[in-house]
Amino acid sequence: MLILLTNDDGIYAPGLAALDRQLRRLGEVYVVAPATEQSGVGHSITFLTPLIVKEVFHGDERWGWAVEGSPADCVKIGITQFCPRPPDLIVSGINGGLNAGINVLYSGTVAAAIEGAFFGVTSVAVSLEFNEHARFDKAARLARHLIEQILQQKKAEPQLFNVNMPGAAMDGVPEVRTVPMDVTRYGDKFERRTDPWGRDYYWLTGEPPRTTEGHETDLSALAAGRVTITPLDYNMTRHSVLAEMDQWQFQMPDMRCEESVDDQNDRPTPVIKTVRKMQKITPNSEERGES
Repeated sequence: MLILLTNDDGIYAPGLAALDRQLRRLGEVYVVAPATEQSGVGHSITFLTPLIVKEVFHGDERWGWAVEGSPADCVKIGITQFCPRPPDLIVSGINGGLNAGINVLYSGTVAAAIEGAFFGVTSVAVSLEFNEHARFDKAARLARHLIEQILQQKKAEPQLFNVNMPGAAMDGVPEVRTVPMDVTRYGDKFERRTDPWGRDYYWLTGEPPRTTEGHETDLSALAAGRVTITPLDYNMTRHSVLAEMDQWQFQMPDMRCEESVDDQNDRPTPVIKTVRKMQKITPNSEERGES
């Protein structure tokens, strides 16, 4: 099996190295990861600037590629440029910090897995609860066992999964739950501070939301010390509303007609025109007739 491994914590993150060691038991691993930490970048991609890529070596052996870009960039370039053939599996992680609830929408770790699913490859995002002394080796071992069993039991078509592991699961026999993503909004708060020059700046804080009673979600299961697996889908169409909208009627103006009086009274939209800057050439002293 050919496995593409990436993350959003950077190519030198301990979670990536720990997962690489475990995944090599399942097949050949190609590591393509961001050169620096890309936490919270979501599904951003780079297209206004070139992607700089450097090979990373362990001794004389090439270990992987460091990409000056986002996790999604890493998956794109990893599949199209560095893997000898389309990978059979894409794994993103291990992230240092949970990616559960609506954090899934901001996560670079999950975005890399979603990018893999775009390419029609089964993809798994793996995250571990944050701890200054996180036990990534144990988490990687647990993740490998989970991934093996996911591959054995899933349907034939490519699928996308989000795996989260609480710190408590690193002791004893972990309990695994297949649960939906919690969509409760986080308590977003900004702490206002002042820098040494007297300028205000703001730091985003806020605790995870309290879980909703009555049904288990990824947040409630993690709070209880359980490992969670959530199947995801990147198709964001709300089909129930789409069916209702089939009955809607829209009346549009004839665009061949002249502007209405109301349109003529509208303020014009400001347009910024780009001007090519030309180098100003100053004649030298001889050309000016100076001696």
